[in-house]
Amino acid sequence: MLTKLNFPRLYRLYRLLDAGRLRALARRSEMGMVFAGIAVGVTSGLAVTGMSLLSRELHRLIFGISDIERLSSSQTNDKFLLLMAPVCGGMLLGLLFFILARTRKKPMIDPIEANALHGGRLSLTDSIIVAVQNLVSNGFGASVGLEAGYVQLAAGIASKLGLKLQLRRADLRVLVGCGAAGAIAAAFNAPLTGAFYAFELIIGTYTIVSLTPVVVSALVSTLVARLLAGSDFMIDVGEFGTVVPADYIPALLLGAFSAGVGILIMQGVAFIEELARKSSVPTPLRPALGGIVVGLLAMITPQVLSAGHGALHLNLGRDVAVPVLVGLLLLKSFASAISIGSGFRGGLFFASLFMGALLGKLFAYAAPYFAHATLTPVIYAVVGMSSLAVAVIGGPLTMTFLALEITGDFPITALVLAAVITSSLVVRNTFGYSFATWRFHLRGESIRSAHDVGWIRNLTVDKLMRSDVKTAKVSITIDDFKKAFPIGSRQRVILVDDSDKYAGIVLVPEIYASPVATDDEGKDLKDFIRYRNDFLQPQMNAKQAAAIFDKTESEALAVLSNLIERRVVGQLSESYTLRRYSEELDRRRREVSGEI
Repeated sequence: MLTKLNFPRLYRLYRLLDAGRLRALARRSEMGMVFAGIAVGVTSGLAVTGMSLLSRELHRLIFGISDIERLSSSQTNDKFLLLMAPVCGGMLLGLLFFILARTRKKPMIDPIEANALHGGRLSLTDSIIVAVQNLVSNGFGASVGLEAGYVQLAAGIASKLGLKLQLRRADLRVLVGCGAAGAIAAAFNAPLTGAFYAFELIIGTYTIVSLTPVVVSALVSTLVARLLAGSDFMIDVGEFGTVVPADYIPALLLGAFSAGVGILIMQGVAFIEELARKSSVPTPLRPALGGIVVGLLAMITPQVLSAGHGALHLNLGRDVAVPVLVGLLLLKSFASAISIGSGFRGGLFFASLFMGALLGKLFAYAAPYFAHATLTPVIYAVVGMSSLAVAVIGGPLTMTFLALEITGDFPITALVLAAVITSSLVVRNTFGYSFATWRFHLRGESIRSAHDVGWIRNLTVDKLMRSDVKTAKVSITIDDFKKAFPIGSRQRVILVDDSDKYAGIVLVPEIYASPVATDDEGKDLKDFIRYRNDFLQPQMNAKQAAAIFDKTESEALAVLSNLIERRVVGQLSESYTLRRYSEELDRRRREVSGEI
């Protein structure tokens, strides 16, 4: 038996790692969240390194490339292999879809949706499944990156840890952000990029309270990835020139142009998905068909395969003719849209960086039209990378810090900041969505970011209403009504018909004050009925209820079971709804600011 007297050191370690103590530490102090962030950073670094090594090994085994080669920059000449590898990957992925359709009925949610609607609750099993699907897609050459899998797996582990520690809603959301920050930081060897990815895209806001755990997680994850994989994740832009003030005008134009290209790419993915849905092709067969198209494009150039790490370095380090740049940009855009639209799992993070670099180098050939601007190809490749990634992924500061961390040059960073702000502004005002939120929109979700709106949906009418309501038959006479409801007994009465269906509301003071009700004996209540077709339903949230109160100008409404039965289950007042809504809103504000 482990006791303080027999094994003092082990006993102290046991007490330190006691689940109850860890739970209390995480819930009661900021230092507890910092320690949780460190733990998440370690697991994120391990997850990213493991997935990356598995992907590289799959590329080596399937395509026969060397350990030091990247798939998209390899010199593979076996056309049949280039064609069949994505097809086989699509068949394997289709088999996984078929199995999952029979075993798992709930839709899988990503970290943005989890933080926006579910208070940071993610299924670790679903996250592992998504990571495996992403590995299969990327490993067999589909034109998708691993960043989606990195973030999903790291955030899933973070959410599981947070649930074990029984963290509050706000703290659990921050811990999920720590997982995402660690994943992106390790993926790009860029801790600031990872931290602001979490703030802008996963948590949805930046606060002093969330700063320390998120940044610590990103730093720890980067260190773990460096120790295990060295410089495997670094983006090397090579030699670049200097920035002059005249470069800002073309950079702003490049930002606006990148926004347009990004919107076309997102709509292209949506168009292909819609085409696949409307077709008679079963879901498990769609990735294989998409693999055929990707394989045919890979026969033209292997640079369209996988995320494009090797192709990015290949095109940054050499002069490329305009027709080749245009061809690569079109082929990669089409391959990425086909891959995601046909069902391959993955994201457009690195693909958008690669396509943005091609776009920036193309733009650099416009030098004769901008006097005094340097338009150095490498500099504009970095500007294009950041601008197109902002248009597709979102997060202006995320991409600005990525440019800073891969170049280490502040003048280039300032140029990138001007371009990404322009790109973000154009996308928000003309399109209104990033790639993730656009897909939510297509599914019918109304969220535009990871900002926490789930608590509003949880504050439903059935949790706010009074269920002890008295009703009266609509056929009752005014005299009988007055006997049943004396003046001052209540403000309003809900009426139902003979089959107990909702018929409307009458105001008691109005009946007593009406001369018609006084003079005519035996008169019924039909002249006093209000809100015949205005009512609430239990599943409505407080925001929807407040909108109906405002529209009907009513102080209280009946709550009906559904539109078919129209059975009265309760009553809700506008004043109580607004008070509870304000209380919850203030509570969320205090949680974000760290007051509670």
